[in-house]
Amino acid sequence: MSALIALLDFAGFVALLLWGVHMVQTGVQRAFGAALGATLSRALGTRMRAFAAGLGITAALQSSTATGLMIAGFAAGGVVGLVPALAAMLGANVGTTLIVQLLSFDLTALSPILILVGVWLFRRYPPGRPRDLGRVAIGLGLLLLSLHQIVELFEPLQNAPMLGVVLQALATQPFAAVLLAAAITWAAHSSVAVVVLIMSLAEHGLVGAPVAFAMVLGANLGTAINPFTEGVRGDDPASRRLPLGNLLTRVAGVLVGVMLLPWIAPAMTDMAADASRAVANFHTVFNILIALVFMPLLTPYAALLTRWLPKRIDPNDPGIPQYLDDAAHDIPALALGNASREALRMADMLQTLLLYARAGFKRDNRHRMLQARAMDRAIDKLEFSIAHYLATLDTESLTREDRVRLDAIIAFISNIGHAGDIAHHGLLGFVSKLRKTAVQLTPQQKQQLDETLVRLINNQRQAAALFVNEDVPQARALAAEKEYFRVLENQAAEKHLDLIKSGRIDVAEAGAIYLDILRDVKSINSHLVGATAYPLLARQGELLPSRLREVDRQAERNAAE
Repeated sequence: MSALIALLDFAGFVALLLWGVHMVQTGVQRAFGAALGATLSRALGTRMRAFAAGLGITAALQSSTATGLMIAGFAAGGVVGLVPALAAMLGANVGTTLIVQLLSFDLTALSPILILVGVWLFRRYPPGRPRDLGRVAIGLGLLLLSLHQIVELFEPLQNAPMLGVVLQALATQPFAAVLLAAAITWAAHSSVAVVVLIMSLAEHGLVGAPVAFAMVLGANLGTAINPFTEGVRGDDPASRRLPLGNLLTRVAGVLVGVMLLPWIAPAMTDMAADASRAVANFHTVFNILIALVFMPLLTPYAALLTRWLPKRIDPNDPGIPQYLDDAAHDIPALALGNASREALRMADMLQTLLLYARAGFKRDNRHRMLQARAMDRAIDKLEFSIAHYLATLDTESLTREDRVRLDAIIAFISNIGHAGDIAHHGLLGFVSKLRKTAVQLTPQQKQQLDETLVRLINNQRQAAALFVNEDVPQARALAAEKEYFRVLENQAAEKHLDLIKSGRIDVAEAGAIYLDILRDVKSINSHLVGATAYPLLARQGELLPSRLREVDRQAERNAAE
């Protein structure tokens, strides 16, 4: 019975340890998630800068798994090259060793203070950075407390018969120790927690140095499995290049490490003051050596991975979301970034529809109609997927900036969705109507329509850029474009009416169709303005509540009195 209670106590303290690590990770990501992601994406330019960024961000997040998933997302989306991404993964693995080195010291006395400060921050402040930092402090306190309890729990277990049999079996089977630690690390999503547990086992003499080092190798292997299984979205083989490359470097290092254990174990033990320090030092040396060996080889290694896993392009199903990662729901900044990237895909599809329409008015391109229909359906599917993804976010964890960004994304996808419907059912519908009825627009109308569509496509590109950079002068310029399309429609309507009055019934049908086309073009442009320019200008206080002149409203009030 006492053995069962001890086992339950151990499982509970391990769960507390994992929960503390999770609180630190989510707290840092919520407090600095957008800044960390932006820093990481900017740093992923050269291999040395990427290595340093991966190391630093992992030290802050206390998890190479979290950093690896972020880098895998960047690489899968084509935001970063494979070579710097692999360098960042090497840096992330070295970053975990800094955390282990810090936790190898006895910091138990800080646990109550950290929990007290964390609870005060969490209860004192509304959702935002101070509250998230409180979460970090609570997580650190729980982490230190659980480590202390685990250390105390191991003391009476040193002479447990069953544990001795298991550990003795591992002593003669280093590969079994590697696989066991890898499985535990994969399930726990934290190599830091597992390595710290191994340090506790070694400190109390429950495992010898060779077994402890083998389990450290397994922890390094297990932490590379999570990005491979969870960081890959879709069935494009190219998205597996980075996680597979990182996993293979771990596998190669582990195989070499296991073969050299008989010589490494005595040397590392002699260099350290105690067994736990030897485990921490071995963890550090292993990851540094892996980085030193593979950093010069990243270019040919990336070329080999590219040859193994060529990019697959699937134009038949563009409506499948590529960036809506459910695992990012706990980190609003990352989730909003994923939704923004998906929204930009909608904008690209709208541009394709507009290009199809422009080509259709110039020449017969009926073979594009099936593709246009698929593109319109894809826009609708993505709009629904993004809206559903955002609706499932925890609104209580959103900061004011997060709420503003969420509203901006909703406005963008709604307007882009409506614009796509008009482009498909309106503009491309008129392309089919002109072809079927044999009605011909005049050369002047064709030229003016082509110039107008070119202007509309440029506005679409400007709206997509504005969604990313939120440049106020650019927003003013895009909003001013509404006047051009309003004047164009009025002039076309007056000219059409004059032709009818003059008895030119032969061109009346073509003129009516042309006028309807311009109205659809104007509507699409209005949606583009409403997608980005108006929301930004409204936040800046640069929009009037109404287009009615003040004198007109005063006259109405006087008449009412």
